[in-house]
Amino acid sequence: MHDPVPRLPSLLEAVLSVGTDLELRATLQHIVDAAAELTEARYAALDMTDPGRDGLRGIRTAQRPERPEPPEPPEPLESPQLVVPIHVDDEVFGDLRLAGKRDGPFTDEDEQLVRVLATQAGIAIGNARLYETARQRERWIEGAAAVTTALLSGESAADALMTVAERARRLAEASAGVILQPTEDGGMEIVTASTLDDPGDIVGTVIEPGSPVLEQLLGGEPVFIDDSATDPRMTTHVRHRFGPNMMLPLQAGGRLLGTLALPRRRGGRPYTAVERLLATQFASQAALALVHAEAQHSRERLAVYEDRDRIARDLHDLVVQRLFATGMMLESTQRRSAGTGDTDKDVHAMLGRAVDELQSTIQEVRTAIFALQQPPADAPTTLRGKVLREAAGAAAVLGFQPSTRFTGAVENRLAEPVAGRLLTALRRSLAAASRRAGVSRVEITVDVTAPLSDGRPGVRLTVFDDGGAGTTLTWQSPL
Repeated sequence: MHDPVPRLPSLLEAVLSVGTDLELRATLQHIVDAAAELTEARYAALDMTDPGRDGLRGIRTAQRPERPEPPEPPEPLESPQLVVPIHVDDEVFGDLRLAGKRDGPFTDEDEQLVRVLATQAGIAIGNARLYETARQRERWIEGAAAVTTALLSGESAADALMTVAERARRLAEASAGVILQPTEDGGMEIVTASTLDDPGDIVGTVIEPGSPVLEQLLGGEPVFIDDSATDPRMTTHVRHRFGPNMMLPLQAGGRLLGTLALPRRRGGRPYTAVERLLATQFASQAALALVHAEAQHSRERLAVYEDRDRIARDLHDLVVQRLFATGMMLESTQRRSAGTGDTDKDVHAMLGRAVDELQSTIQEVRTAIFALQQPPADAPTTLRGKVLREAAGAAAVLGFQPSTRFTGAVENRLAEPVAGRLLTALRRSLAAASRRAGVSRVEITVDVTAPLSDGRPGVRLTVFDDGGAGTTLTWQSPL
């Protein structure tokens, strides 16, 4: 047995080298290289007992430039080897294997030196693990805070989901970040996708009812998959593109908003237990932020509705009532002026025109009040709302807002399919008006009090524009 004292400086140097880096992969590489250097082995490797825990596979010595060898030389069964386990917190982390000693077989002194190195390596690995976990946790916490800030800044629902998918993809170092939401027929559909490359046909992919994984997703349970391409629970046509995957519920207050899926490329490293835990916590935080953002948007919409209702009430209580009172005064004056003299006739005619203009103004203000009372983002369900929507659509082409008037109980007297035909006639009339030159005014009138020529009750649509000499298009139908 050789005297170990001359090799103590090399041992001390090796022990110190394994603790110089806090990053786990770098620490493991230092351990392998130090063991090879200490024992003059041509080959050294560290095989982990549980590769999935840290997301690392085997670590081997780097290529030596002075003696070119294959990156991973074969290990002949007859070649003498030295195998020393490395323990971390009373658990076997892996085996440090050395082979190909240059000047003969490994000695007891070599084994003693490597065991001392392995003891220090266990401490260094434990420290590197703690550092890596703390760094990962910090990144995920910062990511969750950034998502919450972004969602509460007023993003639309689609932008909010993309923010969650994009941030999660980056944090998980995944190939894609996708959001799935339940469908009406009991499946789940990908509605948002953030990918490194072109998402292609990922968005719109559906997990059909009956899929083995669907029951867990709809139940709000996380699903962890080692290989999406080969896992029998995966049934979508895009599964062959991905490997390890996490499918995490976006759930808050007992309400399932959807699922956040974070697949990695085929052959990618598996997710560690720490990554799974942190990603699950991120999904819970993101779901809570989505719910708060939705509540905030609802409050903002409610404030808009309340303001619109107040404006509508003010218009009705102040403007319409005053216009109506003024019209009554003018009508009274008109009746008193009717009688003798050309001058009186002129005044009577002027008053008549003023009364007509006031009545028209009252109708337009009432139409504006009705429009203010409609939810701005929702599709209109009443005929009045649909007519106003058509007028608003024409305004984008005409460059001004058409005037709209309703006469009679439009909602009570006009039903399908007459209402549908009226809207079709209105679209055609507005399209024709938009094609005429010189149009600066368009008036739309829907009158359900105008009888047909045969005396039957009917509805009359009139669309007037001032293009050229003026054009009036009229459409009628029995009620």
